[in-house]
Amino acid sequence: MTGRRRWSTEEILDTAAELLSTSDPESFSVRKLAAALGTDSSSLYRHFRTKTELLRALADRILLSAMDGYRREGDWKQRLTALALRLREAFGRQPQIAAIWGRYASSGTGSRLVMEEVLQALRAAGLPDEQIPARYHRLVILIAALIAAEGGIGAITPEEHEQGMELFRVAVLGADPERFPALAHFARDVRPLGAERGAAFDDLLAAQLADIEAALP
Repeated sequence: MTGRRRWSTEEILDTAAELLSTSDPESFSVRKLAAALGTDSSSLYRHFRTKTELLRALADRILLSAMDGYRREGDWKQRLTALALRLREAFGRQPQIAAIWGRYASSGTGSRLVMEEVLQALRAAGLPDEQIPARYHRLVILIAALIAAEGGIGAITPEEHEQGMELFRVAVLGADPERFPALAHFARDVRPLGAERGAAFDDLLAAQLADIEAALP
């Protein structure tokens, strides 16, 4: 009698990533993953005790891929900028998982590598040690939020995008100038949330780093 195939942790994560590429974390389930693998849920719980633990592992794997080949170059601002862009690029390849990083804390190797580099760069900037944890927290929250926002936009289908654009045009160009005078005034210049995402990411990151620089002794 042939025994049931045993799936490796990486094979499970690969299949989970494929399922998430056509769905979202809310509708994703261990039962669906088990069905895709041709097994039952109990066999997967040997690798991951909960769905949350599995999602954390997926996010951490992306963090680990972002840090693969990373080299410290330039001053502290250049290092943090390069790191943020690497994270953005890595999650951009799997946008459905981008929101998971901000939602579920990870304690894996990828997470520790990112934390270590951010903390070391802030220390290299010359910040007093007592200020570094708070600055670290604000910076990482900003980066995770920007990446999650981009991931949410990047994960929608072309049909959903076009529908959203039409609703945006109706809401903005059709605004009543008496009730929404400012909106009506700027209607032809206001852009939807998905527009110029790269420039917004760069500007907000640069502003945060400038704020850190202004606080240096």
